[in-house]
Amino acid sequence: MRETHLRQGRQTVKLGLIKVIHDLFPDERLKTSYSILEGVFCNLVGSALSTREVRLIGLRLKEWAADPASSITSLGRDGGYHVYQVGDVVARVVYPALESPGEVEPFEVIPFAHGFIVDFGDVDKGDGSPLIPPTLLSTAYSESQEWLDRVDVEVVADVNAFISGGRSTKLISVAEALHEKRLADIADVILTQRRALRVLAISGPSSSGKTTTTQRLATQLEVNGLKPVPLSLDNYFVNREHTPVDEDGRYDFESPDALDLPLLTRHLAELVDGRPIETPIFDFVTGSRLPATTRLQVGPSEILVIEGLHALNPRLVEGVPRTAVFKVYVSALGGLNIDLINRVPTTEVRLLRRMVRDHHTRGISPEVTISQWDSVRRGEYAHVFVFQEDADVMFNSSMMYELNALRPHAEAALRTIPDSSPAVDTRDRLLNLLTFFEPLATDRIPFNSILREFIGGSLYFPAPPAEG
Repeated sequence: MRETHLRQGRQTVKLGLIKVIHDLFPDERLKTSYSILEGVFCNLVGSALSTREVRLIGLRLKEWAADPASSITSLGRDGGYHVYQVGDVVARVVYPALESPGEVEPFEVIPFAHGFIVDFGDVDKGDGSPLIPPTLLSTAYSESQEWLDRVDVEVVADVNAFISGGRSTKLISVAEALHEKRLADIADVILTQRRALRVLAISGPSSSGKTTTTQRLATQLEVNGLKPVPLSLDNYFVNREHTPVDEDGRYDFESPDALDLPLLTRHLAELVDGRPIETPIFDFVTGSRLPATTRLQVGPSEILVIEGLHALNPRLVEGVPRTAVFKVYVSALGGLNIDLINRVPTTEVRLLRRMVRDHHTRGISPEVTISQWDSVRRGEYAHVFVFQEDADVMFNSSMMYELNALRPHAEAALRTIPDSSPAVDTRDRLLNLLTFFEPLATDRIPFNSILREFIGGSLYFPAPPAEG
């Protein structure tokens, strides 16, 4: 699949939007804020747009795309930017666009919150299916923006100034304190509902930091006197011969049907009722379940914790009342733009996280990680994102300094990719993105930080075996 920010026809829509906003609201500043599946939420900095104004933006943008007189001219590269002349406006964008407005991909401009969504997907399928507004996602992003405003950080240059000014320790401390505070707040909410709650379900897309988030939230629950009891979904994989395959005939381990759902749902219902179960043990070497089992029971002062890609899938908890389940969705939502026009796509951040982790701790080459990314993303669209708005809370696992910290690790990994590799375009694109971030030494990053899940040295993960 091709991400929104990589489709040149969609980037062309962005150029047109820059032109239209300049013409309609010459004194305002456009911000491309965050992605919503196949779309992007945009707004004017410090100003709310009415529904009428959003409709006018959509109308003018479509007129611009359909007008043969509309023009785009490439002015070449400047640093990490592609520079375009769009009518009387010069636009600087990180990802390339087409030079013909008539080649834009189909889109709709939809009013949402204080701005609008430029949507390229099936937001309105035309089949009577209601649009589910991304309210939880929008709230989580807005909270992150409000916090960045409080610490006087708006764009990447502000973080770079902390580092170049010798204030890296303060930058790290403040960012980590925000995560700790947010997790403590979530634990307090769970405590107020402890009489009804029996299950804590934590999910999110690949490389969102689910495991570290789960461990840190578990610690906060113990501070509140509520003991977490983990149940590993990995032990419920079906034997390899029963694993579903994808359209290419490869094992699809990211499908919920790769799990023994009948057994899992029965066990969850029994645990919620306070009954003991015998959990299976899965051997990943043989790809089969072992004869041995592990006894598990959840007491009155305990809460069952399940974490994984499918933890929010309602099929897992069919036999459990919804009021007994507290759902947490974890995602690296970003929130920090390169500049107002150029956001940092969350998929790029997660790909860099995964690539650094694979290269540093798992012995997996960047080329392999990149080759698997399309499959990972298809699984997320099919099995993860569709349930995010059913969560009780959304935790933004992004760190405002993380690409600065990841840069040295990611550059070292990416430079192992030769020019002859099929991954060379991705290599060059990611290396270009990283040039916007001042490198940050990682020695002062706490060992319980989410970033440690990817760069190594985490309290929650064993160290990789020594070479030699």
